[in-house]
Order: sequence, then C-alpha cells, then structure tokens
Amino acid sequence: MSTGAIIAIVIGAVIVLALLWFALRASRERRLDTRREQAREIRREAEVGTAKADRSRAEADAQAAEARRQDALARERAASADEQHREARERHIEAAEKDPDADPDEAAAEFDRRRAETTGTAGTETAGTTGTTADDRSVEREQRFERDPEGDVVRDETYEQPRTNS
Repeated sequence: MSTGAIIAIVIGAVIVLALLWFALRASRERRLDTRREQAREIRREAEVGTAKADRSRAEADAQAAEARRQDALARERAASADEQHREARERHIEAAEKDPDADPDEAAAEFDRRRAETTGTAGTETAGTTGTTADDRSVEREQRFERDPEGDVVRDETYEQPRTNS
C-alpha cells in the first residue's frame, strides 16, 4: 500500500471519528434539553400546587377566625342574656319584697322554674363550639353550666369529642 493511501485512510478515519463525536454530543444535548423541559414542567406544577395549598390554608385560617369571632359573639350574647336574667330575677324578688302578699323566696323559685321551662335545661346551660386542638384535629367542644336557684354557677364542665367530617 502506498503512503498516500495510508494517509487517506487515516484522514478518513479521523473525519469519521469527528463526525461520530459531534453526533453523540448533539444527541446528549437533546436528551439534556428534554430533561430540562421536564424539570421546568414539574416546577410549574409544584408552584401551582403550592399556590393552591396557600389558598386553602388562607381560607382555613379565615374560617377559623370567623368561627372564633362567632364563638366570642355567642359567649358575649350568652353573658348578656345571663345578666338580663339575673336582673329580671332580682326585679321579681324586689317586687315580691314590696308586695305584702308575696314571698320573695317563692317569687325567686317561680322565676327559676319558669326559666328552666323556657330553656328546657332545668338549671343546666350548654354552649357548643368547634375548634382545633394543638395537634390540629378538629373537635366539637360543649361547655355545660349548672346553676343553683340563686343563679350562681355550681358546675362548669367542658366536653370534647373528635369532629366527624360527614
């Protein structure tokens, strides 16, 4: 074989190797671009999921704040109603003290009996609330009060029960 033929074979082999190297490099770049695009899509989906979670958390926080506001309002109204009942009871007793034919103790007992009939609790009052415990589970809370004939609280209990989502 002549020297020119050997040089031509070597140059041809170098050109084939260079073409093969460029083709492999281009193929690798295409694979990397595809993976980059997939990663971008996954990041977009994650951002959408994060936004949805943030919105859900904000809605839950707003609902919890509204529930706390409603609970405070209900407690305030209950306290006001208790105060009005107490004042009405005192006025009934005062009227019975002024009336020579009435007994203040009987007037107080009659007022308490009528109040028990209208509330249907026979001396026990309940206030139900919904809240979350420290470990973020929803629970139903019921506050029970029992009053003596003078209107003083003699028993105050709180009952908690896990809330069912049905």
